[in-house]
Amino acid sequence: MLSQKLHDALNAQINAELWSAYLYLSMSMDAETKGYKGVANWFYIQFKEEQDHARIFMNYLNSRDAKVDLKPIDEVPTTWNSVLDMFNQTLEHERKVTALIGNLAEIAKADNDFASVNRLVWFIDEQVEEEETARDMIASVEAVEGNKYGMYMLDKELSARVYAEPSPLAKN
Repeated sequence: MLSQKLHDALNAQINAELWSAYLYLSMSMDAETKGYKGVANWFYIQFKEEQDHARIFMNYLNSRDAKVDLKPIDEVPTTWNSVLDMFNQTLEHERKVTALIGNLAEIAKADNDFASVNRLVWFIDEQVEEEETARDMIASVEAVEGNKYGMYMLDKELSARVYAEPSPLAKN
């Protein structure tokens, strides 16, 4: 059985994941409006990933016979000055999510809730990957900054990104 503290924190994390999804959807729409279809695709895939992260947490709460309590999603920004600004905010945001996941792991560890600790290991590993990917995207955009052809080629490359369902949701 989950402690009330962990139960509440997991519900708050579901809201944070859905807010993240909404943020990335907003970035996708802003990039599309500005003519960056590949960047829009990259952020749309991030949107889908964050929705799935929320779903993984919801499934976990259900598996522990704990109620999922969905709350309203706060407003997100709707425009950015540049693609680089989008990716810089992405890295900043992913660092905040990493801290939230770390807090969940601390609560689960203090509760001696090894099932929750085990589930959170996947998210900890995912956050390492998310931060690395955001740093790589910043480096890529900075490498072509001011070069329209370079940005065109990067945008084309990002349009090839495809979505892969996270392993905790994969069908057996």
